[in-house]
Amino acid sequence: MIRPSERAMGVEYAIRDVVLPARELEKKGIKVIRLNIGDPGKYDFQPPEHMKEAYCRAIKEGHNYYGPSEGLPEMREAVVKREKRKNGVDITPDDVRVTTAVTEALQLIFGALLSPSDNILVPSPSYPPYVGLVKFYGAEPREYLTVEENGWQPDIDDMRKLIDERTKAIAVINPNNPTGALYEKKTVKEILDLAGEYDLPVISDEIYDLMTYEGKHVSPGSLTKDVPVIVMNGLSKVYFATGWRLGYFYYVDPEGKLMELREAIDKLMRIRICPSTPAQFAAIAGLTGPMDYLEEYMKKLRERRDYIYKRLTEIPGVSTVKPQGAFYIFPRIEERSKWKNDKEFVLDVLHEAHVLFVHGSGFGKAGNWHFRIVFLPPVDVLEEAMDRFEEFMRKRLG
Repeated sequence: MIRPSERAMGVEYAIRDVVLPARELEKKGIKVIRLNIGDPGKYDFQPPEHMKEAYCRAIKEGHNYYGPSEGLPEMREAVVKREKRKNGVDITPDDVRVTTAVTEALQLIFGALLSPSDNILVPSPSYPPYVGLVKFYGAEPREYLTVEENGWQPDIDDMRKLIDERTKAIAVINPNNPTGALYEKKTVKEILDLAGEYDLPVISDEIYDLMTYEGKHVSPGSLTKDVPVIVMNGLSKVYFATGWRLGYFYYVDPEGKLMELREAIDKLMRIRICPSTPAQFAAIAGLTGPMDYLEEYMKKLRERRDYIYKRLTEIPGVSTVKPQGAFYIFPRIEERSKWKNDKEFVLDVLHEAHVLFVHGSGFGKAGNWHFRIVFLPPVDVLEEAMDRFEEFMRKRLG
């Protein structure tokens, strides 16, 4: 038996791990309603036509070659214009790096930043790679609490308690996956102030930045005066191109504190060659083109958000906070006597009601006794799922 590395065997990704038992049911001919993966392309959302046309045109025109490791100059210029328009940041193309989606941006940044025995502050709950990748690089993810009773806003006092001499950065996911929280401007400013106090950079995941229902997203990159900020974004959510696997990050670094880190990241980018060239031409069309499609899509998402929130408030044994961004809702399991933990709860729902959620503990410590639901499907699909789930809960609770 050839033994794999401990770091690889220790990797977990709850969102896709729960698919395995669902597949076994589907092999038996059972219809499972999957509400586990946030993929708009699986439902009635598609990238806008001008992006799809640009992708096809790029391939036909021969843009099928290796590009620069840091990304095409035209793509980086498009990011500069987009981020100036959205966040009011003054950056140059040299501050932008193009990646194979935000996940690779995380791999590059964490890989260049973290050494064994270092730690980084990550929100709890948070998207699983924030914990998994930090551990993979031998560092410690320190999970700061977000407060459910306060709309899942970060607890600044808890963040402060976690910082020590080995802390390398503070990570922020806003709007948040899995809670759908939208951080208040005051909160973002407090995080920046805390980072500045301890001379730490802020790493900001803004992949859902234009997917908000009440209020607007505020980027720490738009507020910082001296704190270095690395902002990550991409095509997967706001541009509905999940399968294209293209993203970017950029530096807002007023005092040049990230120069050595930038050099290390560039070394990693060169060794992985480059991101997709034709996809970057499609991204240029999206970043610089019209976004009127988003109004229609957000209208659909708001209807679905409102529907599932209403249904969950009527189902016994669970409670929930209304999400303000993204397309996730993160209910709390109030009645816990029937299950050992939230994963057993989710598997019980799967096997009995044939609805697939993701257990909250897969998103970190604060996710215990919660579960994540994706509300991307049309209302009739959500209705069937909630009917099954409500029947399941009423039976279980007697």
